[in-house]
Amino acid sequence: MQSFLPVAALVFNAFVWGVSWWPFRQLHGAGLHPLWATALMYALAVATLLLARPGVFARTLAHPALWLLAVSSGLTNVAFNWAVTVGDVVRVVLLFYLMPAWSVLLAWRVLGERPTRMAVLRLVMAFAGVALVMVPADASLQRLVGKLSGADLLALAGGFCFALTNVTLRRLHRLPSETRMLAMFGGGALMATASACAGLWAGFVPPPPAPAAGWMAVAALLAAAFLLSNYALQFGATRLAAGTTALIMLSEVVFASVSSVLLAATALDARTVLGGALILSAALLATLPWRRKALRAG
Repeated sequence: MQSFLPVAALVFNAFVWGVSWWPFRQLHGAGLHPLWATALMYALAVATLLLARPGVFARTLAHPALWLLAVSSGLTNVAFNWAVTVGDVVRVVLLFYLMPAWSVLLAWRVLGERPTRMAVLRLVMAFAGVALVMVPADASLQRLVGKLSGADLLALAGGFCFALTNVTLRRLHRLPSETRMLAMFGGGALMATASACAGLWAGFVPPPPAPAAGWMAVAALLAAAFLLSNYALQFGATRLAAGTTALIMLSEVVFASVSSVLLAATALDARTVLGGALILSAALLATLPWRRKALRAG
């Protein structure tokens, strides 16, 4: 049971991220750019956390190492939320989830976690699935790379930042979870606000719309969902190896694909289904060593 709970927590986090594209697009349709939406939601989350834990701000400032977590997490949210709002959902999520490669390399360099043969096998399975989905049967890799859009580049950058976030969480697992949460939400609010203001000054981000009950309610609900999912990520990522966390989080691809089909009338072909099955299988394989360990303990 102890090994199941971290896995379940990460799957819940992946579900929230996997379906978040839909409320972000609703907010975008109401005139709220995803950068302003991200800034608003994380500001609400920060306010909630400060009200619930009045002393957490001082405790967070006492740990300078949390600044790296704040920056990496903030940039992850800026890149992903923007990309999934304006780009193709499945394509963005899959490019974002080149993240396991970054995660394994960062964990090796930062945490000293050398990849095992099974970890390499799971990576091969996962990226074979990505290749099936991303590369059409009649297209070359050169053509694919040549057609990378702004949303694609944001997804790639977000995946690297998310890998750095997971590795940093693992490194800072001894710190109180509430300080890590405040760093992540505070980083999201700061990075999104700075990016939105820079975009407003440059002319490619419109100002936020006038307050309205409809989009404000959606933003509040999404902020609550991200608050719960962040706690789930804290719980799971600090109890599992960084490579295992990265692969379990690949289940977000499935959640995003299914929700895209149901809510956006996206059509999935056989290659996409097979690729998604490989990705999910790799993520499930990542839980097996922990399951065996639990059985031996029992």
